[in-house]
Amino acid sequence: MDRMMLEKWLAPPVGRVDAVLDTDAYNEIDDQFAIAYFLKHSDRINPRGLFAAPFLNERSVSPEDGMEKSYNEILKLLALCGREEMIPSVYRGSKAFLPDEQTPDLSPAAERLIKLSRDYSAENPLYVVAIGAITNIASAMLIDPTLADRIVLVWLGGHGRVWPDTREFNLWQDVAAARVVMKSGVPFVQLPCMGVVSAFTTTAPELRYHLLGKNPLADYLAQNVLDCYPGNHRPWSRVIWDVTAVAWLVDPHRYFLWDTCPRLLPDYDGRYGTEEGEPMTYVYHVHRDRLMEDLFGKLLEG
Repeated sequence: MDRMMLEKWLAPPVGRVDAVLDTDAYNEIDDQFAIAYFLKHSDRINPRGLFAAPFLNERSVSPEDGMEKSYNEILKLLALCGREEMIPSVYRGSKAFLPDEQTPDLSPAAERLIKLSRDYSAENPLYVVAIGAITNIASAMLIDPTLADRIVLVWLGGHGRVWPDTREFNLWQDVAAARVVMKSGVPFVQLPCMGVVSAFTTTAPELRYHLLGKNPLADYLAQNVLDCYPGNHRPWSRVIWDVTAVAWLVDPHRYFLWDTCPRLLPDYDGRYGTEEGEPMTYVYHVHRDRLMEDLFGKLLEG
């Protein structure tokens, strides 16, 4: 992609866009909010697919197990959102993280992304929103490097540049994959976690007031968070930051502040490198209340 086209797609999207969502849906309680928001904003997003991403933590015994659980969680959210017609558009992703920056992990999700992207071009790209380890996308790029000329990649990953390290869950699970996509030349929008979208939190009283008891989808999302509440009437909040990546497709001018800056590749030592790459869009502030109002409103729609 030439420099002028790259800079064009680093700007916020205009109008309704075609998009896929790549998610480690079972890893936490925020992917579920993001999936619902992705499906509910049909005025701004035409969903072309959902991909299950691998993860490994206390909720899985292996990256493959995490991916499989995420696949099933996506199907659950489709049912809750009344979008069962999209089941054929859900694809299993990588069973393992990348072993290095040259070796892809072939998966149905990577194959589907490559095939789907051929309907698009540098003049009319497909938006790819990633809210987990970026293994599926990196694998697709290693298989077909021209993919970078047909998509815009929006990733919630890494921490803010002012943060002392880059050991954020999505990035740190697969540093090789993060480096692959950032070196690819793809139009790249980063929503960093700590220091930026970590401001997008909700609380138990807020969920009980706005969502609980309103409909089965709202109940499921709210209860997932409330089950994490420590009790004892302590002050407490929970990040649901994955929503913010989807919100970049909805109304960036209302929900964010951002800048264009050179890419800094994450190193394997847990820091950003100093060598500057192609320009990227770097989100540095989220207008929490505006976005939360829109999120809750969409979740309550029939």
